[in-house]
Amino acid sequence: MRLRALLDTDALGLRLLGGEDELDRTVRGVMTTDLRDPSRYLSGGELVLTGLAWRRDAADSEPFVRLLVQAGVVALAAGEAELGDVPDDLAVACARHRLPLFAVHESVAFATITEHVVRQVSGERAGDLAAVVDRHRRMMTSGPAGGGPDVVLDLLGSDLDLRAWVMSPTGRLIAGPKAAGPGLPADTCAKLAAEHLAAARTGRRGPHRVTLGPSTYSLFPVRSSGRSPQASRDVRETVLSDWLLAVEADAGDWPEERLDLLQGVTQLISVERDRRDAARTVRRRLAQEVLELVQTGAAPAEIAARLRVAAPVLLPGLGAAPHWQVVVARVEWQDADLEGGPVAQSLLEEILVDPAAMGPEPSDRIAVAHTGDEAIALVPLPAVAAEHDGSETGILADALLESVRDPLSAGLDDDGRVTLGVSASVHSAEGLRGALEEARHARRVAAARPGRVCAAGHQELASHVLLLPFVPDDVRRAFTARLLDPLREYDRRHRAELIPTLEAFLDCDGSWTRCATRLHLHVNTLRYRVGRIEQLTSRDLSRLEDKLDFFLALRMS
Repeated sequence: MRLRALLDTDALGLRLLGGEDELDRTVRGVMTTDLRDPSRYLSGGELVLTGLAWRRDAADSEPFVRLLVQAGVVALAAGEAELGDVPDDLAVACARHRLPLFAVHESVAFATITEHVVRQVSGERAGDLAAVVDRHRRMMTSGPAGGGPDVVLDLLGSDLDLRAWVMSPTGRLIAGPKAAGPGLPADTCAKLAAEHLAAARTGRRGPHRVTLGPSTYSLFPVRSSGRSPQASRDVRETVLSDWLLAVEADAGDWPEERLDLLQGVTQLISVERDRRDAARTVRRRLAQEVLELVQTGAAPAEIAARLRVAAPVLLPGLGAAPHWQVVVARVEWQDADLEGGPVAQSLLEEILVDPAAMGPEPSDRIAVAHTGDEAIALVPLPAVAAEHDGSETGILADALLESVRDPLSAGLDDDGRVTLGVSASVHSAEGLRGALEEARHARRVAAARPGRVCAAGHQELASHVLLLPFVPDDVRRAFTARLLDPLREYDRRHRAELIPTLEAFLDCDGSWTRCATRLHLHVNTLRYRVGRIEQLTSRDLSRLEDKLDFFLALRMS
């Protein structure tokens, strides 16, 4: 804004004392000070407000004004509340250095002037930044990316003092201002993503505001550039795939101009998002081709030939043929006729990204196809690493969900589930069909567990837990009721704790002394309780078959 505009605002109560020829100077900020030398805090372009507490006598005015001019200050405004009229020596010094001087009426607070200047300057900066954003958008849509989202986020920081970050729905940091110092902590990103997904599920229009500790963030959804907010008939079709822009500020009282600017920034970022999706097209097609060959029973030689084509694309610089792992994911919604495959595909691509990788194109090791409601990922592993320890190499089921469980649970709300299964690594095309079936079985094991987000690995398929999820519900209920209901009823009536005693006895492998020690009982008391269990159920806990029946009943109950 221009100095001349300050005089045109009656509410500011400014009176010009000198420097009429300099009123076309541009004000870029405002500072209030009573320091004798405030130059270290000045960066140029400021209107300085002072109550003159620094002035002890007339000799102080000249050095004070000289320091302001050397620092690039555009004007000085002196308050009349303390000393009355502005001293003549200050007016003379300002005239000598061609520094415009204003008098501030005692009825006007410096805060009023500061608020007015900041509001005007921010509005003009927003307009300038909007033009930069628009030019950047045109450049990106007509040719190669001009630096990605980081460029615009840096502009937000330098021109509007706004720190902002782009992150995925799982809370992975995709872009941030390079000049803002360290990025957001991983736990903060996860909490912001969870808040964003929870708000998005309500259908409320962004930005969504959330306070974490001392900071307030405004969350703006980043949608595909080819899709309007109303393009999807159900928010659940995209809630687990849309990025978000997190701005460290409270947008609740922002003017429309600034909100429009941030919406423009999200549209610019969506161009990068679409570019990332386009780059994944080749890998998706490779995965789809391999999957079709495996499912149709193609010859191993044909599958191996396709894998040789895929390996350099997915794992550049590979010196030897890789081993492979298969990851299967399914997204299911209650009471909704939604196709889960594309959502699961996008989500699985995001989950498989290295959380330490930053950028809109963070990994080239991801090839995910989808069929029906199921997404299937083909993940290459370096052969040398895979040969060291096949049981622990590569992707581990629990590790996949460690950092994304809370955000995804918020996005799923109370009517959706995500389940994943992970195969062991295989070293040839012949093993790929078995790996696919193994991953699918592992996913079914995960689906039998409680919770919105569950995963299971191939290690769990060698245990009895593989069998339990596939026992029909009515059979499970009848089996557990026959064995355990008499004990529950006895415990309810006599407070005898037979069920806890049975669990401890089996957990101690039938050892009387170890079980008695764990329960803090005398061995004779333990023998009495076990005898009562056998009497009520007509079973013998010295027989392996009866022990196994009780064990399974407790696991299924």
